[in-house]
Amino acid sequence: MLALGLALNTLGIGLFCWLIFALAVYALPFFVAVTVGMLAFRDGAGVFGALLIGIASGALTLAAGQLTLAVSQSLTLRVAIATVFAVPAAIAGYHVVFALSQIGVPSLAWREAFACIGALCIGGTAWARLTVLARTRPSDSAGVVENTPRPVLTGATHER
Repeated sequence: MLALGLALNTLGIGLFCWLIFALAVYALPFFVAVTVGMLAFRDGAGVFGALLIGIASGALTLAAGQLTLAVSQSLTLRVAIATVFAVPAAIAGYHVVFALSQIGVPSLAWREAFACIGALCIGGTAWARLTVLARTRPSDSAGVVENTPRPVLTGATHER
C-alpha cells in the first residue's frame, strides 16, 4: 500500500506540474478575467453576468495578444507582448513551486531557491510557447540574405 501511495503521489505531482507548464500562457488572460469579473460583480452585474464578462475579457485578452504577436513585424512589439504574457506566468510559477516545495523541503532558503528556478522555467515556457506563434511568414525571407550564384568571369571571354 505504501508503494501504491508513493506512486500515485508522484503521478499526481507530475500531472500537476505538467498542467502548470501547459497552462503557463494563460496566466495573464486568467488574471484579467478574474479581475474584470470581480469588478463586474462588484458593480452589480450578478454572478452569471460577471462570469460571462470575465470569460469574455480573458478570451479577448488572449486572442488580442496572440493575434498581435503573430501579425506584428516589429521585434520590439513582439518582445513586449511576450514579456507581458510571461511575467504573470513567472509569478504564478513562483507561487506554485514555493507551495509545492513546502511538502518536502524544510529549509526556507531552499524553498526560495526552488521557487525562483521554477519561476524562471515556467516564465520561459510561456515565453517559448508565445514566440512559436511569431514564426516568420512565407512572404518574409526569415532573415536570410539570398546570394544567387553569379557566373565566374574569366580573363578572356569568347563570343561567337
